[in-house]
Amino acid sequence: MDKNISFTLKVWRQRGPKEKGHFDSFQMKDIPGDTSFLEMMDILNEQLVEEGKEPIVFDHDCREGICGMCSMYINGHPHGPATAVTTCQIYMRRFNDGDTITVEPWRSAGFPVIRDLMVDRGAYDKIMQAGGYVSINTGGIPDANAIPIAKKDADEAMDAAACIGCGACVAACKNGSAMLFVSAKVSQLAILPQGKVEAARRAKAMLSKMDELGFGNCTNTRACEAECPKCVSISNIARLNREFISAKLKD
Repeated sequence: MDKNISFTLKVWRQRGPKEKGHFDSFQMKDIPGDTSFLEMMDILNEQLVEEGKEPIVFDHDCREGICGMCSMYINGHPHGPATAVTTCQIYMRRFNDGDTITVEPWRSAGFPVIRDLMVDRGAYDKIMQAGGYVSINTGGIPDANAIPIAKKDADEAMDAAACIGCGACVAACKNGSAMLFVSAKVSQLAILPQGKVEAARRAKAMLSKMDELGFGNCTNTRACEAECPKCVSISNIARLNREFISAKLKD
Protein backbone atom coordinates (compact mmCIF):
# COMPACT_ATOMS: atom_id res chain seq x y z
CA MET A 1 0.00 0.00 0.00
CA ASP A 2 1.31 3.45 -0.94
CA LYS A 3 2.23 5.73 1.93
CA ASN A 4 0.88 9.24 2.37
CA ILE A 5 3.33 12.05 1.70
CA SER A 6 3.51 15.73 2.63
CA PHE A 7 5.35 18.23 0.45
CA THR A 8 5.66 21.84 -0.67
CA LEU A 9 4.01 22.66 -3.99
CA LYS A 10 5.30 25.72 -5.84
CA VAL A 11 2.85 26.68 -8.59
CA TRP A 12 3.16 29.37 -11.27
CA ARG A 13 0.32 31.92 -11.10
CA GLN A 14 -0.30 34.34 -13.96
CA ARG A 15 -3.56 36.15 -14.60
CA GLY A 16 -3.04 36.54 -18.36
CA PRO A 17 -0.53 36.53 -21.23
CA LYS A 18 0.45 40.15 -20.64
CA GLU A 19 0.50 39.97 -16.84
CA LYS A 20 3.61 39.35 -14.76
CA GLY A 21 3.60 35.90 -13.17
CA HIS A 22 4.93 34.59 -9.87
CA PHE A 23 5.15 31.39 -7.82
CA ASP A 24 2.80 30.63 -4.94
CA SER A 25 3.73 27.94 -2.42
CA PHE A 26 1.28 25.55 -0.80
CA GLN A 27 1.79 22.97 1.93
CA MET A 28 0.19 19.68 0.95
CA LYS A 29 -0.43 17.26 3.81
CA ASP A 30 -0.95 13.49 3.80
CA ILE A 31 -1.56 12.99 0.09
CA PRO A 32 -1.94 9.25 -0.74
CA GLY A 33 0.75 7.86 -3.01
CA ASP A 34 -1.85 6.40 -5.38
CA THR A 35 -3.27 9.87 -6.05
CA SER A 36 -2.60 11.06 -9.60
CA PHE A 37 -0.90 14.43 -10.09
CA LEU A 38 -4.08 15.97 -11.47
CA GLU A 39 -6.12 14.57 -8.58
CA MET A 40 -3.64 16.20 -6.24
CA MET A 41 -4.23 19.50 -8.07
CA ASP A 42 -7.98 18.94 -7.64
CA ILE A 43 -7.47 18.50 -3.89
CA LEU A 44 -5.51 21.76 -3.74
CA ASN A 45 -8.19 23.62 -5.71
CA GLU A 46 -10.92 22.32 -3.42
CA GLN A 47 -8.97 23.68 -0.46
CA LEU A 48 -8.50 27.05 -2.19
CA VAL A 49 -12.21 27.32 -3.02
CA GLU A 50 -13.13 26.49 0.60
CA GLU A 51 -10.80 29.30 1.70
CA GLY A 52 -12.44 31.72 -0.73
CA LYS A 53 -9.32 31.94 -2.91
CA GLU A 54 -8.83 31.67 -6.68
CA PRO A 55 -8.31 28.05 -7.79
CA ILE A 56 -5.35 27.24 -10.00
CA VAL A 57 -6.23 27.08 -13.70
CA PHE A 58 -4.86 24.02 -15.51
CA ASP A 59 -5.84 22.12 -18.63
CA HIS A 60 -7.20 18.57 -18.60
CA ASP A 61 -9.69 16.37 -20.37
CA CYS A 62 -9.48 12.58 -20.75
CA ARG A 63 -7.02 11.90 -17.90
CA GLU A 64 -6.05 8.70 -19.70
CA GLY A 65 -2.89 9.82 -21.49
CA ILE A 66 -4.65 10.32 -24.83
CA CYS A 67 -5.68 13.97 -25.21
CA GLY A 68 -2.36 15.64 -24.28
CA MET A 69 -4.04 18.59 -22.59
CA CYS A 70 -2.46 18.11 -19.13
CA SER A 71 0.54 20.20 -20.12
CA MET A 72 2.45 20.85 -16.89
CA TYR A 73 6.18 21.39 -16.52
CA ILE A 74 7.07 19.55 -13.31
CA ASN A 75 10.49 19.82 -11.66
CA GLY A 76 12.13 20.69 -14.97
CA HIS A 77 10.40 18.04 -17.08
CA PRO A 78 7.42 18.37 -19.43
CA HIS A 79 4.68 16.12 -17.99
CA GLY A 80 6.89 15.28 -15.00
CA PRO A 81 9.72 12.93 -13.98
CA ALA A 82 8.68 9.80 -15.84
CA THR A 83 9.23 8.35 -19.30
CA ALA A 84 6.51 7.90 -21.91
CA VAL A 85 3.63 9.24 -19.81
CA THR A 86 1.55 12.41 -19.61
CA THR A 87 0.97 14.46 -16.45
CA CYS A 88 -2.30 12.67 -15.71
CA GLN A 89 -0.40 9.37 -15.58
CA ILE A 90 2.05 10.59 -12.92
CA TYR A 91 1.26 9.37 -9.40
CA MET A 92 2.40 10.98 -6.17
CA ARG A 93 4.30 7.83 -5.22
CA ARG A 94 7.03 9.13 -7.55
CA PHE A 95 7.79 11.91 -5.07
CA ASN A 96 9.27 11.74 -1.59
CA ASP A 97 7.96 13.00 1.71
CA GLY A 98 9.23 16.55 2.27
CA ASP A 99 9.94 17.25 -1.40
CA THR A 100 9.46 20.62 -3.05
CA ILE A 101 7.57 20.17 -6.33
CA THR A 102 7.68 23.03 -8.83
CA VAL A 103 4.93 23.27 -11.45
CA GLU A 104 5.05 25.65 -14.42
CA PRO A 105 3.25 26.08 -17.76
CA TRP A 106 4.89 25.31 -21.11
CA ARG A 107 7.45 28.02 -21.88
CA SER A 108 7.33 28.98 -25.56
CA ALA A 109 6.64 32.02 -27.70
CA GLY A 110 4.29 29.80 -29.68
CA PHE A 111 2.27 28.85 -26.58
CA PRO A 112 1.28 32.07 -24.76
CA VAL A 113 -0.04 31.65 -21.22
CA ILE A 114 -3.81 31.99 -20.94
CA ARG A 115 -3.84 31.80 -17.15
CA ASP A 116 -1.70 30.04 -14.54
CA LEU A 117 -0.76 26.63 -15.99
CA MET A 118 -2.97 26.81 -19.08
CA VAL A 119 -1.39 27.83 -22.39
CA ASP A 120 -2.88 28.50 -25.81
CA ARG A 121 -1.84 25.61 -28.06
CA GLY A 122 -3.99 26.82 -30.95
CA ALA A 123 -0.80 27.29 -32.97
CA TYR A 124 -0.72 23.52 -33.51
CA ASP A 125 -4.18 23.69 -35.07
CA LYS A 126 -3.00 26.40 -37.46
CA ILE A 127 0.00 24.27 -38.48
CA MET A 128 -2.31 21.34 -39.19
CA GLN A 129 -4.64 23.57 -41.21
CA ALA A 130 -1.67 24.64 -43.31
CA GLY A 131 -1.00 21.12 -44.60
CA GLY A 132 -1.80 18.28 -42.21
CA TYR A 133 -4.50 16.69 -44.33
CA VAL A 134 -5.08 14.70 -47.52
CA SER A 135 -7.38 15.42 -50.46
CA ILE A 136 -9.48 12.52 -51.67
CA ASN A 137 -12.55 11.95 -53.80
CA THR A 138 -15.19 10.89 -51.31
CA GLY A 139 -17.79 10.09 -53.95
CA GLY A 140 -17.15 6.39 -53.56
CA ILE A 141 -15.52 5.09 -50.44
CA PRO A 142 -13.02 2.30 -51.22
CA ASP A 143 -12.58 -0.64 -48.93
CA ALA A 144 -9.94 -0.04 -46.27
CA ASN A 145 -7.84 -2.90 -47.60
CA ALA A 146 -8.14 -1.91 -51.26
CA ILE A 147 -4.80 -0.06 -51.25
CA PRO A 148 -1.95 -2.45 -50.43
CA ILE A 149 0.49 -0.97 -47.91
CA ALA A 150 3.57 -2.79 -46.67
CA LYS A 151 3.47 -3.60 -42.95
CA LYS A 152 6.74 -1.74 -42.36
CA ASP A 153 5.26 1.43 -43.86
CA ALA A 154 2.00 1.02 -41.98
CA ASP A 155 3.88 0.53 -38.69
CA GLU A 156 6.02 3.62 -39.29
CA ALA A 157 2.98 5.72 -40.14
CA MET A 158 1.17 4.52 -37.02
CA ASP A 159 4.21 5.28 -34.84
CA ALA A 160 4.26 8.84 -36.20
CA ALA A 161 0.48 9.15 -35.79
CA ALA A 162 0.89 8.31 -32.09
CA CYS A 163 1.76 12.00 -31.53
CA ILE A 164 -1.03 13.55 -29.44
CA GLY A 165 -0.02 17.16 -30.04
CA CYS A 166 0.56 17.90 -26.36
CA GLY A 167 3.49 20.28 -26.93
CA ALA A 168 5.98 18.54 -24.63
CA CYS A 169 8.53 18.60 -27.46
CA VAL A 170 8.26 22.39 -27.66
CA ALA A 171 8.50 22.75 -23.88
CA ALA A 172 11.60 20.53 -23.78
CA CYS A 173 13.41 22.28 -26.64
CA LYS A 174 15.81 25.10 -25.77
CA ASN A 175 14.71 26.79 -29.00
CA GLY A 176 10.99 26.17 -28.49
CA SER A 177 10.93 24.24 -31.78
CA ALA A 178 7.85 22.36 -32.98
CA MET A 179 9.86 20.23 -35.41
CA LEU A 180 9.05 16.89 -33.75
CA PHE A 181 5.32 17.63 -33.86
CA VAL A 182 5.42 18.86 -37.47
CA SER A 183 7.60 15.96 -38.58
CA ALA A 184 5.31 13.40 -36.97
CA LYS A 185 2.27 14.86 -38.72
CA VAL A 186 4.10 15.06 -42.06
CA SER A 187 5.48 11.53 -41.68
CA GLN A 188 2.16 9.86 -40.91
CA LEU A 189 0.91 11.13 -44.29
CA ALA A 190 4.12 11.08 -46.35
CA ILE A 191 4.72 7.37 -45.72
CA LEU A 192 1.30 6.32 -47.05
CA PRO A 193 0.13 6.45 -50.68
CA GLN A 194 -2.93 8.48 -49.64
CA GLY A 195 -0.62 11.30 -48.57
CA LYS A 196 1.12 11.76 -51.91
CA VAL A 197 -1.46 14.21 -53.28
CA GLU A 198 -0.19 17.14 -51.17
CA ALA A 199 3.38 15.86 -50.86
CA ALA A 200 4.82 18.66 -53.01
CA ARG A 201 3.51 21.40 -50.70
CA ARG A 202 2.78 19.86 -47.28
CA ALA A 203 6.23 20.17 -45.66
CA LYS A 204 6.78 23.68 -47.04
CA ALA A 205 3.39 24.92 -45.89
CA MET A 206 3.59 23.45 -42.40
CA LEU A 207 7.17 24.59 -41.76
CA SER A 208 6.34 28.07 -43.04
CA LYS A 209 3.40 28.28 -40.65
CA MET A 210 5.56 26.97 -37.79
CA ASP A 211 8.10 29.75 -38.38
CA GLU A 212 5.36 32.36 -38.71
CA LEU A 213 3.89 31.39 -35.33
CA GLY A 214 7.13 31.97 -33.44
CA PHE A 215 8.51 28.46 -32.92
CA GLY A 216 12.30 28.05 -33.02
CA ASN A 217 14.56 25.89 -35.16
CA CYS A 218 15.80 22.37 -34.45
CA THR A 219 19.42 21.91 -33.33
CA ASN A 220 19.21 18.13 -32.78
CA THR A 221 19.67 17.99 -29.01
CA ARG A 222 17.03 15.20 -28.90
CA ALA A 223 15.41 16.70 -25.80
CA CYS A 224 12.07 16.51 -27.63
CA GLU A 225 12.40 12.77 -28.23
CA ALA A 226 13.48 12.16 -24.61
CA GLU A 227 10.44 13.97 -23.18
CA CYS A 228 7.79 12.89 -25.70
CA PRO A 229 5.07 10.93 -23.85
CA LYS A 230 4.48 8.79 -26.96
CA CYS A 231 8.18 8.19 -27.78
CA VAL A 232 7.95 9.76 -31.23
CA SER A 233 11.35 9.36 -32.91
CA ILE A 234 13.45 12.23 -34.25
CA SER A 235 13.95 10.09 -37.37
CA ASN A 236 10.72 11.81 -38.41
CA ILE A 237 12.58 15.13 -38.45
CA ALA A 238 15.02 13.66 -40.98
CA ARG A 239 12.04 12.60 -43.12
CA LEU A 240 10.52 16.07 -42.81
CA ASN A 241 13.77 17.62 -44.02
CA ARG A 242 13.85 15.24 -47.00
CA GLU A 243 10.23 16.07 -47.84
CA PHE A 244 10.99 19.78 -47.61
CA ILE A 245 14.11 19.60 -49.81
CA SER A 246 12.30 17.42 -52.35
CA ALA A 247 9.46 19.95 -52.56
CA LYS A 248 11.89 22.86 -52.98
CA LEU A 249 13.72 21.03 -55.78
CA LYS A 250 10.44 20.48 -57.60
CA ASP A 251 9.85 24.23 -57.44
